[in-house]
Amino acid sequence: MSEVRIGVKKLLPQAQLPRYAHVGEYGDLAADLYAAEALTIAPGAPVLVPTGVAMEFPSTHGALVEDRSGLAVKGITTLAGVIDPGYRGEIRVVVTNLSANPVEVKVGDRIAQLRIVRRIEAEFVEVAELGEAARGAGGFGSTGV
Repeated sequence: MSEVRIGVKKLLPQAQLPRYAHVGEYGDLAADLYAAEALTIAPGAPVLVPTGVAMEFPSTHGALVEDRSGLAVKGITTLAGVIDPGYRGEIRVVVTNLSANPVEVKVGDRIAQLRIVRRIEAEFVEVAELGEAARGAGGFGSTGV
């Protein structure tokens, strides 16, 4: 396993650095992100949850902000979350509440997961036709539910 070094700057005293709950050979795929502010997420309302940290990724890596399963079952889901290598601002998590009840977030609560990804820059080339594949044009739900 190769190590990627990411600089993290605390912007608020109560901020916590991202960390993995389980490490090692069968460790977690993503690190936890923590709320740096207490707030209430009302039903149906998108909210920015501050983490109080900014990060310095190497040019070869970025990150994706993803749901935490424990919050997802309560109806809290992330709406956006691509962090490019050149971004140096505060990491804020965009979430919404799909449930009918408000959800309280306390300082230090795990609010999302941060998955580190390798940056690949593709070349997009216009073609007249696409090659054949077994799946073809079958999309979401095309293999049954």
